[in-house]
Amino acid sequence: MSEVSASVTVVIPCLNEAETIAECVRRACAAVVRFGDGAEVLVVDNASDDGSAQLARDAGARVISEPRRGYGSAYLAGFAAAEGEYLVMIDADLTYDFSEIPRFIAALDEGSDFVIGNRLAGVQPGAMGVLSRIGNPILSGLLNLLYRTPVGDAHCGLRAIRRDVLPTLALNSTGMEFASEMVIRAAKAGLRFRELPIELHVRGGRSKLSPFRDGWRHLRLMLVYSPGFLFILPGALMVAIGILIELTVFAHVTVFGRGWYIHTAIVGSALWIVGLQVFGLGLCGRAYGVYVLGSTDPMFDRMRKHFRLEHGLLLGTLLAFTGVGVGAVIVGQWISRGFGTLAEEQLAVLAVTLVVGGIQVFFTSFLLSMLGLRRVR
Repeated sequence: MSEVSASVTVVIPCLNEAETIAECVRRACAAVVRFGDGAEVLVVDNASDDGSAQLARDAGARVISEPRRGYGSAYLAGFAAAEGEYLVMIDADLTYDFSEIPRFIAALDEGSDFVIGNRLAGVQPGAMGVLSRIGNPILSGLLNLLYRTPVGDAHCGLRAIRRDVLPTLALNSTGMEFASEMVIRAAKAGLRFRELPIELHVRGGRSKLSPFRDGWRHLRLMLVYSPGFLFILPGALMVAIGILIELTVFAHVTVFGRGWYIHTAIVGSALWIVGLQVFGLGLCGRAYGVYVLGSTDPMFDRMRKHFRLEHGLLLGTLLAFTGVGVGAVIVGQWISRGFGTLAEEQLAVLAVTLVVGGIQVFFTSFLLSMLGLRRVR
């Protein structure tokens, strides 16, 4: 392939890569020279203090500065400064084969929106540490499970993307989790993916990666972007277990050879109350994504069609007043017995649970409605 239908920018983030940056620039220039004047190599100097920026200029790259350190910060600055319509992302440590760049550009030219490499079957001896070999497949699998992304190596640093889809992604992560955010948002936006097998070579220079810290940042972002998995599923499970425990106590069902009494009822009540709160937080998280961030969420959209503010207020009021009614019965019986010992402890727990749960549902419904006022159009 000697021509493409768009201009090309190879973006290389650089933080103290004096040992390798000049060679990276030379290889990048050699890879894109066939695309003529419509190609450039752009190095984003991420506050290096070892002369990397000047070495990159001398090797033929256009160099910009991004003083705020971070993998994501560097790429955000590079995307903003890039002149090409096709953007290729590649690290400055010689771990990737620059001769692969034309193949990634060709995939964009064939209609893909986002092209990502898969290193896992081509890791050269010593190129990836044990923790990364274990962690990368696990994190990629979790990301695929949560977001149905069609990639096997979600954290590969060799990628290509059409510049015109970047506004749709609205990327903003500043650290290594930028790699996960890009895949997640691309999947949510319905971009056309393409994954290409590549090799991973032993890096030159000193590694900046921290497997535990960077792995946690990826995991944290995945969870934050998935309120259904983080909040709604655990919340619903807690409510279900809490209700099951309460029913078991009131029905005097024998479990493991013994009955469950007031202390078990308190546990069920706590699970029910906490579960409702966590479930409500998940709904608010989904509402924030749809109304404020402009995300697409078919499940939340279906819920909005059938349940409105008034439904939530009615449910909350019904729960709370049911609890008040149960409490009134208990108080009446207590008075009729001359204010003696309260015998309906389990009913009292149920009454408090219903009142607190009803209040939570009532005010969570209002919060969801308030988030809807800031709807992105």
